Amino acid sequence: MTFNDLGLSEPLLRAISKKGYTQPSPIQEKAIPLVLQGKDVLASAQTGTGKTAGFTLPMLDILSEKSKHGRPVRGLVLTPTRELAAQVQENVREYSTYVDINSAVIFGGVSAKPQISSLRRGVDILVATPGRLLDLHGQGFLSLKNIEILVLDEADRMLDMGFLRDIKRILALMPDRRQNLLFSATFSKEIKQLAGSFLYKPVLVEAEPENSTAEKVVQRAIRVDNTRKSDLLIKLISDGNWSQVLVFTRTKHGANRLTQKMEKRGISASAIHGNKSQGARTKALAGFKKGAIRILVATDIAARGLDIPLLPHVINFELPNVPEDYVHRIGRTGRAGASGEAISLIGEDELEYLRGIEKLLGEKLGMSQQSGFEATLEERPPKKQGGGRGRSNHSRSKDNGGSRSNKNKYRGNR
Repeated sequence: MTFNDLGLSEPLLRAISKKGYTQPSPIQEKAIPLVLQGKDVLASAQTGTGKTAGFTLPMLDILSEKSKHGRPVRGLVLTPTRELAAQVQENVREYSTYVDINSAVIFGGVSAKPQISSLRRGVDILVATPGRLLDLHGQGFLSLKNIEILVLDEADRMLDMGFLRDIKRILALMPDRRQNLLFSATFSKEIKQLAGSFLYKPVLVEAEPENSTAEKVVQRAIRVDNTRKSDLLIKLISDGNWSQVLVFTRTKHGANRLTQKMEKRGISASAIHGNKSQGARTKALAGFKKGAIRILVATDIAARGLDIPLLPHVINFELPNVPEDYVHRIGRTGRAGASGEAISLIGEDELEYLRGIEKLLGEKLGMSQQSGFEATLEERPPKKQGGGRGRSNHSRSKDNGGSRSNKNKYRGNR
């Protein structure tokens, strides 16, 4: 099947061809025709499967058929993080080259003035994080009364980050009659409850088995004493002459410390997490993509949505304490048909986390040892982390906007 078979308009097909794409990914092949038919869609798709084009292309097709005076916001995409919002907007901008559609992105952590200027000029499709959206709406700079299509992207991550209350507030600001699309990497009980509250007779679309890991990712686990992790990581990078490595830590302070250690050893590195300003995060990611920075050290704020083409190596310096986050972390590599490697450094207090990950994956990772870094592991209780399910301090970042979820039930009117 080609994009020509999906029912998209000629201007969009030209934009797709300009980007060099000929065949749709499985999620695009399944979702695009359904969205074009006006159906509500509940889609399970990992980042890196082409899901963004799966909703931006048909949204552009539908909204470009007619325009409204003053260009009120008619399409809204909600994302959990600034980085993902920026990337979705870039996707919309590139695909709208040959159609009369204006788009904009708004998120917290930066000045609102340029965003307000964009809204005043008229915006057909708005990509936003929940906090900044509610802020600007509250100040009267935008209206959601004309929304025709709503997309919740990375919905499971939004719930993890405490945005449920904000999502409910946003839903209440929109007209009852609209098309709804929900994309999530996992279908937890909470996601199913959210979907049931506002999706109307949704069609279920699954691009791959739930919680699966990329087939082309080689997964390795190395047991090592916690005090030797930094030295082992630096040895792996140096011996392999790796030039682009994404390293995950559980905490922001841990990310900063590890970055400093690598810099002292002559390895260019930068940290990206919730305490970093948007400018610093954007600069670090851009330097990493260009090759100016060899190592990007991140908390799980970067586990979703970061589009890093052909990333060869992902290192779990510390295992995540929520098994699903392991899947999202290693999903940064082995994308777009390329192979990748994911290495986890297992300390003596991480065996319980490892067992949880293996249970989720349905397979054993199997541990090896590195010569000179051997460790005898005795199982110890994992260190307690704050925040409900044991999430680390990055999972709820104020700079992304939003508020904690509550237990009030909500049923959207249709």
